[in-house]
Amino acid sequence: MQNDSNKLPPKVLAISSGKGGVGKTNVVANVACALSRKGKKVLIFDADMGLNNIDILLGLASPYHIGHVFSGEKTIEDVLVDGPRGIKVLPASNGWQDLTRLDSDKKLLLMEEMDRISGDFDFLLFDTGAGISSNVTYFCSAAHDIVLIATTEPTSHTDVYALMKVLFQNHQQKRFRLIVNAVKNEREALEVYKRLSAVLDRFLGGVVLEYMGFIVHDPNVSKAVRQQKPFVELYPHSKVSQCIEMLTQRILKERNKIPTDSDQPFVWRSVLQI
Repeated sequence: MQNDSNKLPPKVLAISSGKGGVGKTNVVANVACALSRKGKKVLIFDADMGLNNIDILLGLASPYHIGHVFSGEKTIEDVLVDGPRGIKVLPASNGWQDLTRLDSDKKLLLMEEMDRISGDFDFLLFDTGAGISSNVTYFCSAAHDIVLIATTEPTSHTDVYALMKVLFQNHQQKRFRLIVNAVKNEREALEVYKRLSAVLDRFLGGVVLEYMGFIVHDPNVSKAVRQQKPFVELYPHSKVSQCIEMLTQRILKERNKIPTDSDQPFVWRSVLQI
């Protein structure tokens, strides 16, 4: 793969949640497709290393996964899968428990491999696991932006707060973005944002949570999941696809807000935790 020295490095987004079942992987898949539809080259990294999700959601099949890269059997190019709209997917393993906590050697290898191929992409999306494991905090710390997915459920708020707390106290992360999923309207999403912001102001001074957008509850989402297709492809004019479009426009507008230090071609160099 070629690396154009005049090209900006990829914008790296870690999409996380603290809690499973909030639609995080679905958001990743559909944002990726929307970005690709606008001519951007996108790589999705299924960063829930021990349990593959993104390839199943998109109906993809591959005989290889990230575990084969760590074992030295395959390169990343061998493992990458073609997804809809030309996106590339780096699949996770399925049931490899030793990948749920990366050691120093695996982190170093991963950094080197991602550095090598990063020049081919405009965006790199980490679909992290749920919770506050070391893998989750590692991938969040390795991104330009940490995008958190929440719903209206109180448990979702508690777990998002817990993730921000760990990333702030243990990894010096102070800035987070919020997308509120499966809401009736934007007013409901803003109520969630205000509630979380108030808790942060009270207990985690110095942490900034920015409202990024909302995604409405739409029965087309579950229909698309059953068909293993992105809803932006199957139902492009639906309300939920319009929400993804607004989020994508915001992401594109902020594309250039990344470090341009030539000594750090990839963000991992400044955050590698080994």
